[in-house]
Amino acid sequence: MKGEWAVGIALPSSGLDGQLARLEAAISQDDLQPLIENLRDHYRVDHIVYHWVAADGEQFGCGTYDPAWVTRYLDKGYLRVDPVIIGCFQRFHPVDWKRLDWSSKSARAFLRDAMDHGLGNQGFSVPIRGPNGQFALFTLNHSCDDDVWESFTESHRRELILIAHYFNQKALEFQPGRGPKPATTLSPREVDAMTLIAVGYSRAQVADTLSISESTLRVYIESARFKLGALNTTHAVAQALQRGLIVV
Repeated sequence: MKGEWAVGIALPSSGLDGQLARLEAAISQDDLQPLIENLRDHYRVDHIVYHWVAADGEQFGCGTYDPAWVTRYLDKGYLRVDPVIIGCFQRFHPVDWKRLDWSSKSARAFLRDAMDHGLGNQGFSVPIRGPNGQFALFTLNHSCDDDVWESFTESHRRELILIAHYFNQKALEFQPGRGPKPATTLSPREVDAMTLIAVGYSRAQVADTLSISESTLRVYIESARFKLGALNTTHAVAQALQRGLIVV
């Protein structure tokens, strides 16, 4: 396997700001491929892949899978049987591949073929829904045992969600008519709440720091989420960071 992780030991997260800064600095679609290769090396996984499909059928992707596998995937029409695509399209939250349905004969054959072409036995995918019916996936793939993978994904789940949404937002910037959403204004209390959540405070810690009840905090968070058009709190944090509404 590429890189060794001790169970329960997280990779350093101090590089997150640097990864986000590199994404922010991208000026063209061509910059996304080296960025995703850098992310793969940073997290020491075998592969990272980003792929989107718009409502009008337009597609874009970049990643580190072998081009021979990408060609085979398209030629075989695996999009119709891929449990990752099927399962994630029905979800809003990140999913470990082990929790998807691999029980059918076609799914098992697909997985064997994928592994024969260099994919690992583990995967973690973040579904993303953008403007005008856009659906995207940000996926990490690796070869290791279940305990090691669970430790890795649990340790890095939040930052991977942030990176996934940042990556998608940057990709949207390079598509005509699909740029970032108009500026949104958060109230000072909403900014305080989202900032503290972004730096890792629990809801109880945020409420205590702001001297408010958790029910009042929930109102601020839900209000910010609504203004940002976010699917959940983590997505709201990603949107607020991306739009420069909070700084951490």
